[in-house]
Amino acid sequence: MDTFKKYMLTNAGITDKEFDVLSEKLLHKNIEKGEFVLNQGDVCHHSFFVNSGLLRAYTIDESGKEHIIQFASENWIISDRSSAFFNEPSELYIDAIEDTSAVLFDTDFISLANEISTTFRKYNEKLLQNHIRQQQKRINLLISATAEQRYLNFIQLYPDLTLRVPQWMIASYLGITPESLSRVRKELSNRNFQK
Repeated sequence: MDTFKKYMLTNAGITDKEFDVLSEKLLHKNIEKGEFVLNQGDVCHHSFFVNSGLLRAYTIDESGKEHIIQFASENWIISDRSSAFFNEPSELYIDAIEDTSAVLFDTDFISLANEISTTFRKYNEKLLQNHIRQQQKRINLLISATAEQRYLNFIQLYPDLTLRVPQWMIASYLGITPESLSRVRKELSNRNFQK
C-alpha cells in the first residue's frame, strides 16, 4: 500500500489526510504468476495498480490467437474501463505474467477522490486524456507503422519489459509474428553494431 500512497501523494496531489479517507476503499491482492484477475465475459469491478510484478490485458480471437492490448508493470494501472465504468461484460482477460502485488480500487474510489480533492480531479482528467492519446497513437502505429517503428515505440513505452516478457508476447502486442520481431531485432542489432 505504501507504493500506491506514494504514487497518489506525488502524482495526484492527494494529502496524507485525504489518502487516509480514501484508503478505506482500497484492497490489496497478491496475484500468482498465471492467475487471472479478469476473464472475458465477466464484469470488471476494479482497476489494478501494480506495486510489484507484471500484468497484461489481452483478447483471444475466434482462431484462438492472443492479442495483447496492454502490459502493466510497477506503478502502472490496468483495467477494462468500458466494463468497469459501463457495467458491461469485459472483452479482455487480465492475468499475471509474474507474481504480482497490486492495489485494487473501484469507480467509487475514483468518485470519492474526485469529490474530496480538486488536485486529484485535475490529475485524473489528465490521466484519462493521456490514456486516450496513447490509444490513438497505438491505433495509428498498428495501421500505418512498420514493424521496426512499432518495436522502437514499444521500447520507449516499456523500456524494462524486453527482458521480462517472452518475445512472442511482444510480437502479439505489436501485431506481428514472432519471426518478424526476430528479423527486426536482428536488423537493429546489426545496424547498431556497424556504427
